[in-house]
Amino acid sequence: MPKGHEIIHGYLKTLDSSPGVYRMLDDQSRVLYVGKARNLKARVSSYARPTGHSRRIARMISETASMMFLTTRTETEALLLEQNLIKQLKPKFNVLLRDDKSFPNILVTDHAFPMIKKHRGAKKEKGAYYGPFASAGAVNRVLNQLQKAFLLRNCTDSMFETRTRPCLQYQIKRCTAPCVGKISEEDYARSVKDAQRYLSGKSTEVQERLKTQMAEASEAMEFERAAALRDRIRALTQVQTAQGINPQTTAEADVIALYLENGQACVQVFFIRANQNWGNRDFYPRVGEDVGAAEVMEAFLGQFYDQKEPARQILLSHGIEDEDLMREALTDKLGRKVEIAVPQRGEKAELVEGALRNAKESLGRKMAETATQAKLLRGLAEAFELGAPPQRVEVYDNSHIQGTNAVGAMIVAGPDGYMKNQYRKFNIKGDDLVPGDDFGMMKEVLKRRLSRLQKEDPDRTKGLWPDLMLIDGGAGQISAVAEIMAEQGVDDLPFVGVAKGIDRDAGKEEFHRPGQRPFALRHNDPVLYFVQRLRDEAHRFAIGTHRAKRAKSQMANPLDEVPGVGAARKRALLAHFGSAKAVSRANLADLKAVEGVSGALAERIYAYFNEKA
Repeated sequence: MPKGHEIIHGYLKTLDSSPGVYRMLDDQSRVLYVGKARNLKARVSSYARPTGHSRRIARMISETASMMFLTTRTETEALLLEQNLIKQLKPKFNVLLRDDKSFPNILVTDHAFPMIKKHRGAKKEKGAYYGPFASAGAVNRVLNQLQKAFLLRNCTDSMFETRTRPCLQYQIKRCTAPCVGKISEEDYARSVKDAQRYLSGKSTEVQERLKTQMAEASEAMEFERAAALRDRIRALTQVQTAQGINPQTTAEADVIALYLENGQACVQVFFIRANQNWGNRDFYPRVGEDVGAAEVMEAFLGQFYDQKEPARQILLSHGIEDEDLMREALTDKLGRKVEIAVPQRGEKAELVEGALRNAKESLGRKMAETATQAKLLRGLAEAFELGAPPQRVEVYDNSHIQGTNAVGAMIVAGPDGYMKNQYRKFNIKGDDLVPGDDFGMMKEVLKRRLSRLQKEDPDRTKGLWPDLMLIDGGAGQISAVAEIMAEQGVDDLPFVGVAKGIDRDAGKEEFHRPGQRPFALRHNDPVLYFVQRLRDEAHRFAIGTHRAKRAKSQMANPLDEVPGVGAARKRALLAHFGSAKAVSRANLADLKAVEGVSGALAERIYAYFNEKA
């Protein structure tokens, strides 16, 4: 059989010097690596050499059985396509960023009396956006203080339009109650403008004006107004204190620092907007032992900004090879010039140095946690007689109230802790289930889970199959799971039931396995605490999912289920009759009298409610 570099050499005769993207595949057509090239023939020829490669590249070449190529018009297009494919295919030998969550912003809505709120996702709603912030917690802290300082409403437009008296926010001095005319549109607009000035970096100007107003109110003996202004100034000061260091000469930048140690990496990102530090986030991309800092940084930038808007200036701790190409790609994405720099002195260098220090400390904590997690997984393997420490542990739980709004939940844990992007929820659909039948619900959840695994990863090569399944329950739950396992033809997945034990006290848990007597662990065993944390996390996720489903069902409107009744006709029906219940009791003639409701639609609505009855 030809070796990897010989197979690669065979492709050279069909390649030209076009830019593009190449994929290396193994003998089972799994993608090993995705790369871009300014000149495909030149890049591929470098892999055709039998020697001169790092360990990682040599191993990748040896596993290569075939290649695929896509040519592009420009190298910039190749860069963008490469990062899309890496995120989609998750190749084994690429540097991979495993966190693709969006960042929250603050939105000041487009309204006569704008509201101020947290926003995450696409910027489709009209208004002024400020961000991004590193976390929801950072946004919530700023919003909390801004409400104290500027007294802007945070209620929805529909609630604002239907208020007849001030809400609690007005009573606790968090809102000026524009909904009931406690403030004029002009005065409210001034408060909104001050808030926007503050978010735009003009905090000093806003605070100075408030101080002047406080002094004037004090001199006029308007002590209540002076005290209110004092509280607003204090609230703004608290925002600045929480932000820590606020740069003076750097108005807008993403500060990105990388720290590598023992084949692991941490990337720390600080968001500087309007001369304010809006928080930081750490990332732990998957890297190999012999990957250089420049390669990790370039891969991180490409994947990080794939779905995120870059700042005007990106400050790096390490340079990248294709800096001009990355700058061009990000400039095209943003629609205005983006600068990339590795500062050597001054305030910018201090910002990068601070981010690098944070990255080093974060990686140290992460490595310590990983070592502890590895020890606990080894203990789990010993306690449950597994052949090796599990790399993927799935924990299952159900939640319902007397059988209503029943949901199943699955959480996943591994060597790096909780794998929250792998969590799954299951809406219980079984019509034949007796309300509150926990065994039946668990059977449905496991049947759906195993069916999906057999469909998505039949050869068990994608890492989706668990090495251990923990079930919240005792002998009955284990019997139900064993029955489903037999039905699905799966007989090699270890599973354990975790029962509360005597008096349902934490620490007295009993563990159940098929065909074996229940057993317990020592009350001070770290593995027992680990299992308790896993079970509690599954319980938390199940309860949260159930509450969300219950809240949604309580807010549901029967008119939403009627074919042909959209938002406009629903508003017309509710305005005419007052409630969905009144619509359901209306006769055909009354329904036809509603503006915008045709005779055919009125008959459909009447038939829907009367057939249901």
